[in-house]
Amino acid sequence: MRLRVISIIFFAAFAASGAHAETIHLKNGRSIVAEHVREDGNHYQYEIGDDSYAIPKSLVDHVDAAGMPPAASNTATKAADLPVFTPVDSLSGEGDLVAKIIHDGKADPDAVSTLEGKGNAELSATADFIAGKFEFEHGNIATARRYFDSALHFQPENSTILIYYSALLVRTGNAAQALPYAERAVRAAPDSPDAYTMLGYAQFASDRTREAVVSWKHSLTLRPDATVQQLLAKAQREENAETDFAQRESSHFVLHYEGKQTSEALRGQILAAVESDYDDLLRDLGTPPRDNILVTLYTEQAFFDVTNAPSWSGAVNDGKLRIPINGLSTVTPELARVLKHELAHSFINQLSAGRCPTWLNEGIAQFVEPKSLSRDGRQLAQLFKAQQNIPLNALEGSFMRFSGAEAYVAYAESLAVVSYLNDTYSMGDVQRLLQLLSQGSSTEAALRATIHSDYGQLESEVAKYLSDKYGD
Repeated sequence: MRLRVISIIFFAAFAASGAHAETIHLKNGRSIVAEHVREDGNHYQYEIGDDSYAIPKSLVDHVDAAGMPPAASNTATKAADLPVFTPVDSLSGEGDLVAKIIHDGKADPDAVSTLEGKGNAELSATADFIAGKFEFEHGNIATARRYFDSALHFQPENSTILIYYSALLVRTGNAAQALPYAERAVRAAPDSPDAYTMLGYAQFASDRTREAVVSWKHSLTLRPDATVQQLLAKAQREENAETDFAQRESSHFVLHYEGKQTSEALRGQILAAVESDYDDLLRDLGTPPRDNILVTLYTEQAFFDVTNAPSWSGAVNDGKLRIPINGLSTVTPELARVLKHELAHSFINQLSAGRCPTWLNEGIAQFVEPKSLSRDGRQLAQLFKAQQNIPLNALEGSFMRFSGAEAYVAYAESLAVVSYLNDTYSMGDVQRLLQLLSQGSSTEAALRATIHSDYGQLESEVAKYLSDKYGD
């Protein structure tokens, strides 16, 4: 997503949103919301998601349990939303398979091989699935795919394995490849709401919105589900808004547009621009999306009707590049930056397997536009010096929950961190960071492995970087 704000003054207080948790209130007036907080000597240790952090007690005013943790980023294929695997026949003679396969926080490949060696196809499929599910839920996508491939070798029509395999493919930008597996899951389990939900995911991501609407409606007749209802509503908004849209294709893109709103010349310029951006990003980031990328041009009203995006947003990439076009007859410098920014998200999501924290995702996208810190550098330097910046761990989730003022600061901080990483290290280190995230590393673990800093150290280093470059 790209911020559309002309001028907003930096703010000094920040409030996150989400479910109730513990809140660390800092002496500078800011707060950090976390899932759990505990005292540890001269520090408070706190947890957000899979990551653990520490903050000196000297900076803390008090801690209470009335806070709201940061919202998680939206992912259509969350493992928690997928079904539990239940073998058709009893495997009680094998004892607790999960305990045999998953121990010491890892999936044991030797245990899987031993179970496969018993010559029982159902047992083998179950063992591979248990290991694959564990790796998938921990972000180890390549390893998960190998286990799911093996599980399907033993039970090629097991609906649950097919659903998970489809989810993995959609998550890694292979929606077109996911479709036949999702279709097989529906044929294997025609009464499964999960199978129809996954089929809808794959269809929607493959630009088959009308078919996704049918699949999600059928899923809801089998089992009411609020998440599926929201997805259905979005697909229906898209379908209604794009009833009279046409399309045009290039090497890597499919452009959707309403003929009356854009000229043929503008559409050609847009496709030429994104093809050029594609080449630039392939050189700078590598690992392009697997499928052709959908770019949809909207009027401003249609854009907000379809996306329900906050008023400060200038464009959205939710797997599809959704771009508002307001009476333009040519690709302006501003539109060119918007197009490259949104396309960058597709490359970043591919390289990180959809696990990139929002601050890093938005920071890279702004950096490659390219966007400069020059206008905001001095104010950012003051903000970090006064320790009034938004903590990076509070910027891991979606920015869509922010007000315009909060979003302005969140984007500026994100660009500042990525500018620091590029100037101090290199974009190669940023790529390595994304690759580690794709392999299941937490953000802090990936930072330690690349630049040898945790969040606290990184924020201190960025503060010094900004002070040296923009301070008085």
